Amino acid sequence: MAKNVEIKDHNTLFQSEEYMKSAEKKMEFEAPCSLEEVEDTAAYLKTEEYKEKNFAREALTINPAKACQPLGAVLAALGFEKTLPFVHGSQGCVAYFRSHFARHFKEPVPTVSTSMTEDAAVFGGLRNLIEGLENAVSLYKPDMVAVSTTCMAEVIGDDLQAFIETARNEGAISKSFPVPFANTPSFVGSHIVGYDSMMKSILSYLNGREGDGEKMAAEAAEKINVIPGFEPYTGNIREAKRILDLMDVRYTILGDHSDMLDSPANGEYRTYYGGTKLSDAAYASRGKGTIALQKYSTRKTAKYIEENWGHPFIAGPIPIGIRNTDALLMRISELTGKPIPQSLKDERGRVVDAMTDSHPYLQGKRVAMAGDPDLLLGLISLSLELGIEPVHILCTNGDKEFEEEAQRLLAESPYGLDGKVYVGKDLWHLRSLLLTDPVDFAIGSTFLKFAAKDANIPLVRVGFPIFDRHHMHRYPIIGYQGTLNLLSLMVNMVLERLDEEAPGHSFDVVR
Repeated sequence: MAKNVEIKDHNTLFQSEEYMKSAEKKMEFEAPCSLEEVEDTAAYLKTEEYKEKNFAREALTINPAKACQPLGAVLAALGFEKTLPFVHGSQGCVAYFRSHFARHFKEPVPTVSTSMTEDAAVFGGLRNLIEGLENAVSLYKPDMVAVSTTCMAEVIGDDLQAFIETARNEGAISKSFPVPFANTPSFVGSHIVGYDSMMKSILSYLNGREGDGEKMAAEAAEKINVIPGFEPYTGNIREAKRILDLMDVRYTILGDHSDMLDSPANGEYRTYYGGTKLSDAAYASRGKGTIALQKYSTRKTAKYIEENWGHPFIAGPIPIGIRNTDALLMRISELTGKPIPQSLKDERGRVVDAMTDSHPYLQGKRVAMAGDPDLLLGLISLSLELGIEPVHILCTNGDKEFEEEAQRLLAESPYGLDGKVYVGKDLWHLRSLLLTDPVDFAIGSTFLKFAAKDANIPLVRVGFPIFDRHHMHRYPIIGYQGTLNLLSLMVNMVLERLDEEAPGHSFDVVR
């Protein structure tokens, strides 16, 4: 007979007698501050005086809303068919990239490293890279290896181009085996810069590897290219493809990691799932044009394409909300000559209807948000369409251009008049803002949950990473369907809060 297995989660496991006794002994050993001191400090952290001190700090970053460059480079590499991301650095760094993606996507992430240790830091990582390339190609049989770097390799000045050339000369890899590379030091930039650098490197490398295929060249001439940007939603890539299919447009997604990071459980494990065919990427420059769905995570790629591919290039805005999705569809239509089908027009109408239904509960709600530049611009645009007031907008990896663009967007609507944009600040700064100038809810990644809890406001989880909720990345947040998903997340969160706070006579079944 089957027995029920009792599975304790963290909430119940650590309430058991064994762990409670252990916690008491630990407390005795640590001799912590008194409860009064803790409460006094917690109260002080909520004051305007502390907020000013918090914003005055310069030499310390606490909980930034960003990740490092090589993480983005790994994601870009995962978007190409049978491509192995290869990081020149320590195993610990690569463990961080793999675990970060695995916790967000709930998928294994094939990525290898050169396993640099102390000796490589002193004498250089040449041998690590040569032997690593030889082993990786031999064991995992990739069609391409995409090499990026970490802090260690950058600080000691390892020359990737020379090292890879030496590996070819020594026979560790063949002369023709494709090995694009990107320098991605973790101590500057962020994951979106690393993504951009690797995407540019792969496209520029493959662009010179066209064969004599006249048929492929002719097919490429009938296509447009779409670059997702640093995209933590596999659902977004699939939504972009659905829209293009509905418009009867032929296309190549440049960097399609939707199958790699959302693979089926069918009893068979494969190292590589899907991805952009290397041959399609090689002929992408022959296409009618290229559209990047994100602007700030494709800057270097944009410059390369504009200077070398000789066809129209359009970047952003990310198609979140009605206005931005309208703009994307019109640009696709202009580029391809294909009309916008009635099915998409009907979809748009249904979303507008849903927005009207939810408007009474969202209008005038004050929101704080944190994330990447492109995502934030999309969320600001959608918030203004819904009558939500974006009050605190924090972008750790934003710059002056993003700040000015966000301010212009806010100025277009009366709902944006109280909005302030903070670039280069972290989530501890945002915590001070939430405690001194409260809002109704926050939008951001899992890491924002601590500040949201301290401020006693709900968090709508959008962005990267989302570790503590499942399957969010499978639902698109772009296009009309994605706009409906975001609307549902926000309005149902507001309604849930309304129920929680309702006195008995207002705890209603109809909202």
